[in-house]
Amino acid sequence: MVHRVWVRRSHYFRMELRMSKPFDEQSNPPPGPNPSPNPDDPGSTPGLLSGRWVWVLLLVILGATLVYRQIQEPVGRDLSYSEFKERVSAGEVKAVRFKEQQRLIVATPIDEVLRQAQEDAAGQGKAGAADGAPEEGAELAPSRGGKFEVWRVVPVKEDPDLMPLLDAQGVQVNVDADWGCEGAGVFIWIMPMLFLFLVWSFFLRRMGGMTGPNSPAMQFGKSRAKIYKEEGIGVSFEDVAGCDEAKAELAEIVGFLQEPKKYTRLGGKVPKGVLLIGPPGTGKTLIARAVAGEAKVPFFNLSGSDFVEMFVGVGAARVRDLFEQAQANAPCIIFVDELDAIGKKRGSGGMQGNDEREQTLNALLVEMDGFDSRSGVILLSATNRPEILDPALLRPGRFDRQVVVDAPDKRGRLAILEVHARGIVTSPDLDLRVVAGQTPGFVGADLANVVNEAALLAARKDKQFVELEDFQEAVERVIAGLERKSRRINDKEKNIVAYHESGHAIVAGALDEADPVHKVSIVARGAAALGYTLQVPLEDRNLMTRNELRDRICGLLGGRAAEQIVFGDVSTGASNDLQRVTDIARRMVRDYGMSATLGNVSYADDNAGALGFMGPRAYSEQTALHIDQEVHQLIAELFERTVAILEKNRDLLEEMADFLKDNEVLDGADLSEMLSRVHRAPTQHSFED
Repeated sequence: MVHRVWVRRSHYFRMELRMSKPFDEQSNPPPGPNPSPNPDDPGSTPGLLSGRWVWVLLLVILGATLVYRQIQEPVGRDLSYSEFKERVSAGEVKAVRFKEQQRLIVATPIDEVLRQAQEDAAGQGKAGAADGAPEEGAELAPSRGGKFEVWRVVPVKEDPDLMPLLDAQGVQVNVDADWGCEGAGVFIWIMPMLFLFLVWSFFLRRMGGMTGPNSPAMQFGKSRAKIYKEEGIGVSFEDVAGCDEAKAELAEIVGFLQEPKKYTRLGGKVPKGVLLIGPPGTGKTLIARAVAGEAKVPFFNLSGSDFVEMFVGVGAARVRDLFEQAQANAPCIIFVDELDAIGKKRGSGGMQGNDEREQTLNALLVEMDGFDSRSGVILLSATNRPEILDPALLRPGRFDRQVVVDAPDKRGRLAILEVHARGIVTSPDLDLRVVAGQTPGFVGADLANVVNEAALLAARKDKQFVELEDFQEAVERVIAGLERKSRRINDKEKNIVAYHESGHAIVAGALDEADPVHKVSIVARGAAALGYTLQVPLEDRNLMTRNELRDRICGLLGGRAAEQIVFGDVSTGASNDLQRVTDIARRMVRDYGMSATLGNVSYADDNAGALGFMGPRAYSEQTALHIDQEVHQLIAELFERTVAILEKNRDLLEEMADFLKDNEVLDGADLSEMLSRVHRAPTQHSFED
């Protein structure tokens, strides 16, 4: 069944909703009179902003910038300001030009002075003339074409003696505002902006266009919901099993979407919102899809994380856009999975919540108040943490109805296995009731995994059918992990593991309230387990008595007690057992009031704040000390009881450990025969004693 469902899902009609359009218009948009050319299509005509023209324009801009710099840059020799004033005083400067924008003085020397300096230098053979070297003067000689070299001088700011000196020497003074050639100032500012604009246009075009409703920039605040047309959902109530009560509750929603007048003719209103609550993997999303499939209406599917963004206002905008699209496609169903991503309590705990998330939650609350229940829009949401949701979401008028989708019982597990087993070839004599009885606590996702693993195991062994042993091996793989026969351990560790697991099995077999032992193995599984003892309850349990919890603790301590009896020492193999023992004992004393000393009082720490910060305890330090002492005393008492059981069954412990060391696995008739010879433990005392 799993394979068939996924094959059908591969044909779903999925579409990213971008605008509120009818389905036909979204799937087949009408061609415009001038469709935009595709830059990647060699047969299309390249537009102005296509890739080749962008690079041509970039090269033109770069070349023009270099030419402009050559035009604006004065050619000549740098001269210090003091030397410049000396040459002006000596009458060697013909004209000066002040370039205000560049803060530069361009001085033109007198031709006769330069020539005289060159002649003196050539006649005397000296290194320089007065106030300057001859080779420098030669550089400043006029060219044949009449173009003179110049001196470039950086002036001193606000020199009051410069202008009188220039006037006294008759130097021609010109002031240049440094506009350069025509439009040079505008050119130097516009070209970089044009360059950035072209680059931005090019990359937006590559991502889907710079304008239009389908542009990524225009879609930033749009809803990310995927919509499935009614013929593409492919899931009905027949594909959902193990939650009959939830299906019965949601059947009313289906009836309203199919025949709204039946419910509104008497003035009744169908709930605006339905919240599905349950552990992970129980099928909340599947049953929501089944509602849409039964009602044959469009189905908007998205997660609460799709609204969360780092940019302020984006989440609220997406909420508004989602409801606008839903109203345009009514009647329909909106399904928001993981509602707690945006629906957490506001201002709880020691730290304030994210402002953007709170604004998104406010927008959702407003939209749920605003849309009419008669419009045919139903909001379904799912969460596995209803205790952290904001109370404003759960009040009547928003999520009016809360449907619990819990872990299935044995009958529900059988129905789920039958649904998923439709898609595999099973043996004619396969009894799925046995598998359902061996999987207490499994949810729908676990059972689907079991069916899939069983099919893979049978295919690996080249079988024609999937048999019961394949299902049992798949259950063990899901519970304990993948079998790792390649993991080699030395004889000493193998001996310890054999006695450890034998201790678990014998103690469980000697106790009246313990779950029956189904299999004992010293083959490594998973990441850390060197062996395991599989206990399967005969029926589902919702309540546990004090004696049952005490027997469970004894069973967990059986491995540690066996090591102590046989080797006189203990190993690290019981670390997980001790963690579970401590947790059960602490809950018995602190939460369940199962301590004769503390009485019928619960000291559970229910004041945990947001993000796991613990609030102040509801009891004193003296009470905490009593709790610790009671937990320690309870575990010590039950450990002594476990040691007594194993000492009474020492011969059987040796026999079972030897069998495991030789065969590695003990189950079936051999296990039943050994456990039938276990000396039973005495009856426990009553709670009052």
